[in-house]
Amino acid sequence: METPERGQPLFGVLLKVISTIAFTAMATLIKYISDFYPPGEVAFFRSAFALVPVLIWVAWLGNFPTVFITPRIGGHVLRSIAGATSMFFGFSALARLPLSDATAIGYASPLLTVVLAAVLLKEVIRVYRWTAVVIGLIGVLVILSDYVGPESGPDRSTLGAVFAILAAFFGALAATQTRRLTWVESPGTIVVYFSLFTAIFMLVTAPFGWVMPDWEHVPFLVGAGIFGGIGQVLLTQSYRYGEASLIAPFEYISMLWAIIVSYLLFNSTPSTTMLLGSAIVVASGLFVIYREHRLGLRRSRERASKTPAGPGT
Repeated sequence: METPERGQPLFGVLLKVISTIAFTAMATLIKYISDFYPPGEVAFFRSAFALVPVLIWVAWLGNFPTVFITPRIGGHVLRSIAGATSMFFGFSALARLPLSDATAIGYASPLLTVVLAAVLLKEVIRVYRWTAVVIGLIGVLVILSDYVGPESGPDRSTLGAVFAILAAFFGALAATQTRRLTWVESPGTIVVYFSLFTAIFMLVTAPFGWVMPDWEHVPFLVGAGIFGGIGQVLLTQSYRYGEASLIAPFEYISMLWAIIVSYLLFNSTPSTTMLLGSAIVVASGLFVIYREHRLGLRRSRERASKTPAGPGT
């Protein structure tokens, strides 16, 4: 079991920022090839080749092959079904939306996780966080208002926006199940089984239109998996070096990368409506993170006050 090294928060932030670059690179490669291959096939390659950096990581930690030992295989299956469904819809959205818009709508997922944690995990959510969630979801509606009415082109798809919302919902469901698994499982076990099961599940879509990859596209398919795996490893490692309240907000820097990539590679610029909605969603997300931090401090103080004094104190 790896030991947290909370004394290096700046290194944790650096890992988090690099992870956002890796995930943006993954999304960029997927968008490039999304017109040629069905989302199930793309998700298979993304998950299968993500295992390469993930298994290297767990071996480096000295957790191979014990990482595969788990008495809760059912929990991993449920988490992977939700995550695979999110991935399928997310890749379907990337094929139809600007990268920046797909990224912005995806920010709804942490907000929906708060709702699902209250419903499924019976977590107590107080009025401040509920208010932030409602405001954040209003921000998502602002973004989606760009997609109401006649479509303005292949990159402004109402169906793509629906897929992005479904991806956010199932991503929140996966995150909720992940939170449950972290009570009893190591991060390495969760990540390995997610990639493994998702690749297996996506094989089910093979009879529904898979295409033999062209050699020129193989680097994109493989690269998407490698970058996805690297991003997952860096994301997981980043939380070893700093508190979640410090590390998590840097997730939103991915919007900057998405806007830059959209403009430079896909000749797409974000609308004022999208930027406004994104600002609302990001602000509400940051407030939720802040509240989680404050509640964590309060719980720590309460536990400390209830700890009986030892002999001689």
